[in-house]
Amino acid sequence: MNVPDDLRYTQDHEWVRLEDGRARIGITDYAQDALGDVVFVQIPDIGTAVEGGASFSEVESTKSVSDVYAPVAGTVVEVNTTLADSPQQLNEDPYGDGWICVIEPHRVSDVEALMDAEAYRQLISS
Repeated sequence: MNVPDDLRYTQDHEWVRLEDGRARIGITDYAQDALGDVVFVQIPDIGTAVEGGASFSEVESTKSVSDVYAPVAGTVVEVNTTLADSPQQLNEDPYGDGWICVIEPHRVSDVEALMDAEAYRQLISS
């Protein structure tokens, strides 16, 4: 399972990359593997206020529909519109082209409080 060292992770299998004080978010390699072939991604609207731990998106696969939870509270400032036509990007490149949105977090320290790669590896190996 691919778990990049430069990201932060949630117990619900979302990843966060901090970029200039903003949080780019997607689902982990572990999550996409468990879901199977992704066929639809509900993208949040720009300007949506999200609460940390609350559902803000859905991913539908051939196996199930799963909520995606906001790792931190903030406002959606960018979305990956290419997922509408190419939802399989979540499977093919979960840490690259498969990102879901960018959130302007209320507190950057909330991102830093998420699990590091080693803690996430321990979570998925247990």
